[in-house]
Amino acid sequence: MQQLELASSHWQPYDRSEWQRGYTSLKQEYDYWVDEIQGTIPPSLEGTLFRNGPGLLDVNGQPIHHPFDGDGMICAISVKGGRAHFRNRYVRTAGYVAEQEAGKILYRGVFGTQKPGGWLANALDFKLKNIANTNVIYWGGKLLALWEAAEPHSLNPTTLGTIGLEYLEGALSPGSAFSAHPRIDPACELDGGEPCLVNFAVNPGLSSAITMYEFSPTGVLVRRSTHTVPGFSFIHDFVITPHYAIFFQNPVTFNPLPFLAGARSAGECVKFQPGQPTQILVIPRGDKTEQKQGVKRFSVEAGFVFHHANAFEQGEQVIIDSICYADLPSVDPGADFRQVNFEALAPGQFWRFQVNLADGTVQRHQIEERCTEFPSVHPALVGRAYRYAYLAAAHQPIGNAPNQAILKLDVTSDRRWLWSAAPAGYTGEPVFVPRPGATLEDDGWVLVLVYDAKAHRSNLVILDAGDLSLVATLRFKHHIPYGLHGSFTSQVF
Repeated sequence: MQQLELASSHWQPYDRSEWQRGYTSLKQEYDYWVDEIQGTIPPSLEGTLFRNGPGLLDVNGQPIHHPFDGDGMICAISVKGGRAHFRNRYVRTAGYVAEQEAGKILYRGVFGTQKPGGWLANALDFKLKNIANTNVIYWGGKLLALWEAAEPHSLNPTTLGTIGLEYLEGALSPGSAFSAHPRIDPACELDGGEPCLVNFAVNPGLSSAITMYEFSPTGVLVRRSTHTVPGFSFIHDFVITPHYAIFFQNPVTFNPLPFLAGARSAGECVKFQPGQPTQILVIPRGDKTEQKQGVKRFSVEAGFVFHHANAFEQGEQVIIDSICYADLPSVDPGADFRQVNFEALAPGQFWRFQVNLADGTVQRHQIEERCTEFPSVHPALVGRAYRYAYLAAAHQPIGNAPNQAILKLDVTSDRRWLWSAAPAGYTGEPVFVPRPGATLEDDGWVLVLVYDAKAHRSNLVILDAGDLSLVATLRFKHHIPYGLHGSFTSQVF
């Protein structure tokens, strides 16, 4: 473990050219037992860590303009009895299969990837390529690869083979959006204390429709509702409490004309409005009587929010903890995402918002100044008052930089713990796994994929969630491109 005192020094903790290597395509698909393990995998740690992210950053040598346009690659790391097995496989979406057969880019990407041939080849082409690259969850006996602009893909949880588009027993229709950020209510009051998966879809426009879905543990749709809010909505994530779903409607505008003309992608037409407030949307969950209360809107200065850590109710207040940016960097047609100037960009920082439902006021304060992302909490405390958050973080305490560390925050005090992989390591999203039978909130492990830029290989690092001490490092035979989200299930596949 590297202490916070080390992180406060002023040396440069990363090399940008080394960081860039993590955005190299991994075109091979592997299936092997991990035989390089430093430390010991805890015997009581059993299950499967599923990860998703853009694994293909080029198509037959033609570069993808932005990693968010890359095809989804699922990794499964299964652990049991002190052993570990690795498997990765691309989601065989219709677009992936077509482009691999053609050997070239056939689809426009949401974040700037264009078909060869300039604006004329891209004008009036609105076909979406479902890239299934953002998250992966196991729910209701199904493994689902998620991308928020289209339907999920169902996968075989043992082989990771693609089964096909998944409509969730008729809950979704062809072409339906389904967010890549579902939340699991660990003990839903509406279902007698049973767990419940809650998700949403956004249909943006001059006004935006937000549809909420709730599914039983067997994957059956138990509740659905649609709510219309004024204005264009660019919403990636949300949070829940036992009685509410909460969304941050970021202050952005969308000009479709350059997209229609083939000059820009849809993502390049979204512009952040720094002088405008964020709208916090509080939507009741539950039966139709509760939903008739309608959407409550609260204005607050929050910058741009991609991800939330958690939310909970406290009397008449709803408390929301989120990662906030002062600005949303624009995606420019001629830019190279690998040449990002971290120091010139605003860092993501951890903020708390206290929304008073009775008087309509919102209070906010910053919990953590360090640049952070990908927050994770104990799964049994989703939507409940909690104490500890785990985040991917910069090594240095101030300024923007790549994620090279894991930060544990005690949100009830000023206590902090930091484990750092600097200078050659780059961290992904931490996943908290409770120890079986544990009674303390932080009794468990934090699992995180770390890219080792010196070796051009990736590792699964297991940290003790109590003090972030290193428990074990599982070294893979290859690198894994920087990913997005994933989940852990106690089932071993």
